[in-house]
Amino acid sequence: MDDPFASLPRSLRRRARRVRLAGEIPALIAVPEQDMPAPACIWLHGRTVYKELDPGRYLRWLRSGIAACAIDLPAHGERLDAERQKPEHTLDVLAQTIREIDVVVDELRRGSAGEGIDADRLALGGMSAGGMAALRRLCDPHPFRCACVEGTTGWLTELYHPSLPDNPGTPWGVRHPRERIAPLDPMEHLATFRPIPLLVLHSEQDEVVPWATQRAFVERLREHYRSQGADPAMIDVHTWEQTGAPAEHAGFGRFAGEAKDLQTAFLRRWLIDEA
Repeated sequence: MDDPFASLPRSLRRRARRVRLAGEIPALIAVPEQDMPAPACIWLHGRTVYKELDPGRYLRWLRSGIAACAIDLPAHGERLDAERQKPEHTLDVLAQTIREIDVVVDELRRGSAGEGIDADRLALGGMSAGGMAALRRLCDPHPFRCACVEGTTGWLTELYHPSLPDNPGTPWGVRHPRERIAPLDPMEHLATFRPIPLLVLHSEQDEVVPWATQRAFVERLREHYRSQGADPAMIDVHTWEQTGAPAEHAGFGRFAGEAKDLQTAFLRRWLIDEA
């Protein structure tokens, strides 16, 4: 694979650096050009791609005063392992990613990796598999002010063992054992999910992660927020009936710009305007 960093827009490369967090986690860190330390979003990409994907996302954040810390998921990007990228190994990748989030936070809080970043104003976000890892990490005590996910689900059991009448199932046909799914399934750990602002973006025709699975999770999560005395409106959901994206899953097609703008405005609100 050609070096994805070299193909990034010059305006992004000028503000970005590649590092190995804790000596082993490949990360792309981009910091706005400003005097004060900037809040940051730790971003987790989806399966089979890499951290440099979608530079327009990072450029929008930088222009809004938000730093980016995007990592390669295990077996992806700079630590490529094509075999471990297969759907049969998704749970292994999720488990390792969830553990690594804390390593990333620690590295941003100390040493040169966090230069220019205000580690007291962090968001967590992810797409598809990255979003699954993010939602599970949010079920345990964490430092994040807000979170944003897209094309993902917080109900892994329903993803692999469809039961809802409007859940068509997934094209890969993998069914991990329920006992392996449960420790990684956010739906199984909602009791310890601290209510924070959460942005959810999804295509209603998503063929890879059916919207029915995420819709049901969001409904349950809103109930949890109410039980904690929190406003369920903190969960901000935007869906599109059809986007034209590949498999209605990656990038939101003709609504890509709108989705990125929604995400950037959300992060700016909770990391800067109302911080």
